[in-house]
Amino acid sequence: MIFLFNKPYGVLSQFSPEGSHKTLKEFIPIPGIYPAGRLDADSEGLLVLTDEGKLQHSLSHPKTKTEKTYLAQVEGEPDASAIESLEGGVDLGDFVTRPAKVRLIEGPEWLWERNPPIRYRQSIPTAWMEITISEGKNRQVRRMTAKVGHPTLRLVRYSVGPWNVSGLSPGEYQPSSLPLE
Repeated sequence: MIFLFNKPYGVLSQFSPEGSHKTLKEFIPIPGIYPAGRLDADSEGLLVLTDEGKLQHSLSHPKTKTEKTYLAQVEGEPDASAIESLEGGVDLGDFVTRPAKVRLIEGPEWLWERNPPIRYRQSIPTAWMEITISEGKNRQVRRMTAKVGHPTLRLVRYSVGPWNVSGLSPGEYQPSSLPLE
């Protein structure tokens, strides 16, 4: 079984309770499935869940190079140098990221409102970037954009491998018959 879930902001990518955060248990009443990878509580978007151990490992392990695409609203307006740095791999101190696919985009019209909204500062512009990575270590996209001078304000995972969050509202899940390519 494979399920796609649009994880809302503030929800932990686990079924067991921890602190005052909501968990997957409050949204998905299906026993025996587990997230294939994680999104931190501050991130939103696609989470793939499965009862297949091999698939879960394949999707979540950095060595398998499953592509994940994120939409990142960042502080400031990234220039060509910042984009080239992201595309070439960023030294985060504990590791150097693999090259990423990066492009500036318009704010997605289809994107839901975040609750709570991001903090808006009139004197600092923001921009949206589409960033595709093939690893997915802890807070990687946030660390990458911060390293090139553009901290992430909002992060939405749009896709993992062949699956995407299209058509799912925050908190909704659905089964998928689409296999991993």
